[in-house]
Amino acid sequence: MSDMNVIDSLKERNILELMERAGKITLENHGDVISLERAVFLSWWCERGDCAFCYMSTQKPRIKDPSRARRNINAILAEAEICRRIGWNIEFLSGGYGSFSGMEIKRIAERIRDITGSPVWLNTGINSELDIYGPEVAGITGALEVARPDLQRRLCPSKPREDIISMLEKAGELGFRKGITIILGLGETPDDLTHLFEFIRDLKIDRVTFYALNPHEGTPFENQPQPSTLYYAGTVAATRIEFPELEIITGTWIDNLGSIGPLVLSGANGITKFPLFKMFGTAYGRRVEDEVRWAGRRLRGTFTDLERLRNGRSYPELDPFIDRYVEGCLKNLKLL
Repeated sequence: MSDMNVIDSLKERNILELMERAGKITLENHGDVISLERAVFLSWWCERGDCAFCYMSTQKPRIKDPSRARRNINAILAEAEICRRIGWNIEFLSGGYGSFSGMEIKRIAERIRDITGSPVWLNTGINSELDIYGPEVAGITGALEVARPDLQRRLCPSKPREDIISMLEKAGELGFRKGITIILGLGETPDDLTHLFEFIRDLKIDRVTFYALNPHEGTPFENQPQPSTLYYAGTVAATRIEFPELEIITGTWIDNLGSIGPLVLSGANGITKFPLFKMFGTAYGRRVEDEVRWAGRRLRGTFTDLERLRNGRSYPELDPFIDRYVEGCLKNLKLL
């Protein structure tokens, strides 16, 4: 099916047809296992801080000392151990521009690889020093967010598309996998998929993470609705049909868990964007597992297995943070 055929199908709202085809392609190329993904944040500061939709854009004026917005490194590493215990992937390390130096990020990635046994993806801004990274890094993510060039320039004025392209090209030259993030609901149209598909082909992108707009107070989008689940699913399905081997991760928030089943059936390999420590052991966590099960897929990782949460490796410097995370999850049980 050509680009225009899937785009026309989306515009004509033939969503179920797209989903059916995409689901078959996904099973043929990827199997039936769905992963739980966790973006691990390094900091709440971004020195650029002008993406129109971003929570960090609302925090920049309030943060007088950016160093205080950095997370404790042992807390970051403890989160990696929790993810290992419960079978979640670390989707990527993420943080605003200017939070950590490249060498600091490298050392964090090395420690996380030691804990989880897997290299990590980075989503830490436009970076010109990728050659400092080695086997601790699996891939580099460009936060493209919007595929149409003019809209991207307007919404993300300090993240030039050309710089993202240059970074991803260098990442490929160095042997890293390449990914991008895309947010739906920012004013794009189905026709804009031509720009996305061209970008994926030209840059030989390995992974796309789709998110639905999560309107943040204090941004121009605070009163905008999230995009329709079927529009989201149709966009994912169209992308899957065009790129059978692409890894696709889809993000949804706690108030929209009903979108998980349709997104899985549309071609998602993994699901992300959950507040892990608020949802583990709750009815919300069970709902995630049920959504995947009723889509006829098997879930890698758990939202409900308390034994896996409690039992794991011990690290003297990390244990106070690990214990705090576990205790936070166990408190959720009282809410049921």
